[in-house]
Amino acid sequence: MQKTPKGNRLHIGLFGRRNAGKSSLLNALTKQQVSIVSDVAGTTTDPVEKPMELLPIGPVLFIDTAGIDDVGALGEQRIDKTRRVFDRTDVGVIVAQAGEWTEFEQGILDRLHQMDTPAIVVFNKADVAQPQTAVLDDLKSKKVVAIETVATDGKGILDLREALIKAAPEDFIKAPAIIGDLAPPGELVVLVVPIDMEAPKGRLILPQVQTIRDLLDHDAYCMVVKERELRDALARLNRPPALVVTDSQAFLKVSADVPRDIKLTGFSVLFARAKGDLAEFVRGAMAIENLQPGDKVLICEACTHHPIGDDIGRVKIPRWLRQYVGGELDFVHYQGHDFPDDLSTYRMVVHCGGCVHNRRQMLTRQMRCRQAGVPVANYGLTIAYTLGIFERALEPFPAALEVYKDLRPGP
Repeated sequence: MQKTPKGNRLHIGLFGRRNAGKSSLLNALTKQQVSIVSDVAGTTTDPVEKPMELLPIGPVLFIDTAGIDDVGALGEQRIDKTRRVFDRTDVGVIVAQAGEWTEFEQGILDRLHQMDTPAIVVFNKADVAQPQTAVLDDLKSKKVVAIETVATDGKGILDLREALIKAAPEDFIKAPAIIGDLAPPGELVVLVVPIDMEAPKGRLILPQVQTIRDLLDHDAYCMVVKERELRDALARLNRPPALVVTDSQAFLKVSADVPRDIKLTGFSVLFARAKGDLAEFVRGAMAIENLQPGDKVLICEACTHHPIGDDIGRVKIPRWLRQYVGGELDFVHYQGHDFPDDLSTYRMVVHCGGCVHNRRQMLTRQMRCRQAGVPVANYGLTIAYTLGIFERALEPFPAALEVYKDLRPGP
């Protein structure tokens, strides 16, 4: 907890052929021996991550990928891992060697453009050969910055750092608040934090810590209590809090203990907005109404913790969904950066809050679900919907609440 989490860092992906000099470039950028450098093509087998500070951007995460021109069965596995990096890349760096620019490099650029990801082209090994004028003119016409480097002696590295700073998306520099805009300065927010088997020993989980920090950054107060002490804690206040935020698993008890005139939501709902498109998640949760026994449901969890006996993603949410649907469902679970290429067999996707993912990755997953015509909700919204407190959990978010009111059935 002493370092900026990966999910809050600008993700910079390095892509290109094997032996184009991606690892040398990363070592030059970080001024460290992060990646193994060799004349043998394919030395980098898995994506190598290096967190660092890149001022004035702040915390970034460089991802050195395996060459995506690899061959053979093992090569296909490396390529698959590299392709997944595209989903979480905020800025893409295409590394071409010795002025070489072919349909292969153009294909990488096209993919980044399709995903609306800013791209920078680096012609490495410029001491051996330089790019053709026609290639440079074409990149310039597409407003793609091209830089010539010799990574082994540091030539062009300062130009690349400057290009990275300019390419950083505006929404990263001005990151959306988690909760600070929901509580005016000087107002109190009560955070309900159950201490159970899933709570890490000696500390709070990441969404809780980040919410506390965001409140402090916005000059609001916060009081942290367990669900069993909530009712007494509220009674001791001389005025109501601006908001109560609870762990989603305690939604039902907390909803009963919080007076109806006090706004209530969950940590997972906060992160549905901070990490992705909240309105899209709302529409996805409402698709629970259409689930039928036997339907296939994908449950995705960003972190890779070892599941416990009453795990939220593997036990509790499946149980609540079965109870709501009134029959068995076919649940499939994915963790970490894994995400199925084919979503067509799923009737619905339920995703965790994504606190360890960056916003780009969550938005990309939502986009892929939308393209496949598969609704996607997140943990907190799914729980709130199945427990019948969906509208109340959305009250702090007027735009999302309107989406629900427009789509809900009945008078």
